[in-house]
Parts: sequence; C-alpha cells; structure tokens
Amino acid sequence: MKKLNIAYWVVTGLFAAFMIFSSTGNVMSDASSVDLIHTQMGFPKYIIPFLGVAKILAAITILIPKLDRIKEWSYAGLVFDLVGATYSFIALGYPASGWGMMLVFVGVALLSYYLHRRRQQLLAKA
Repeated sequence: MKKLNIAYWVVTGLFAAFMIFSSTGNVMSDASSVDLIHTQMGFPKYIIPFLGVAKILAAITILIPKLDRIKEWSYAGLVFDLVGATYSFIALGYPASGWGMMLVFVGVALLSYYLHRRRQQLLAKA
C-alpha cells in the first residue's frame, strides 16, 4: 500500500501541477490564450477564463483526500478538457508534433485515476 500511495501522490501531484500551470494564462486571458483558443480555435472569449478556473478547481479537488464523488467528476472534466483540446488541434490540422504531447498528459490523467481507484479498493478491503 505504501508504494501505491507514493505512486499515486507523485503522479497526481505532477498532473495537478500541469493542469494548474496550463490554466493560469486562461484565468488571466493573456494574449497567447486568446490567440490560441479564440482566434485559432474559434471559441468565444468568455469561455477562456471559465475553463481556466474550472481546471484549477478540478486540479485542487483531485489533491484533497476524502472527496471521492467530486474527485470522479474532476477527473472526468480534466480528461474531457485534454481530449477536447487534442481533438481541436487535430481538427485544425496541427501536425502530430503539435498535439502528440497531449496524449502523454491524457495518459498521466488516466494513470492518476487508475491509482486513485486502486487505493479506494484497497482501503475498502481494510
């Protein structure tokens, strides 16, 4: 159980840090976020800070113990965000070098979720 806990917290901490780091520009609606999300992808400007705040809240939620039901929704939202962003890059014709790294983050999200569920199962047996 100790190795599982360490793996869970390392993977989840890295994933949460990435999501928070990638959200700060959205919250502030900086020029690069507006250019990418509004100008290139065509999403409305008002959605940019909303997505940023939602991702930060979800990333914080997955770090808080004992919020299992809300944590499920947070993982789902973060994965939807990553998959949606990856699809948007592909639909816009970006080469694989422009969106391939997103698959790594989707994989880290899925690994974090798997480790979370595994921990829940072991705690339920104890």
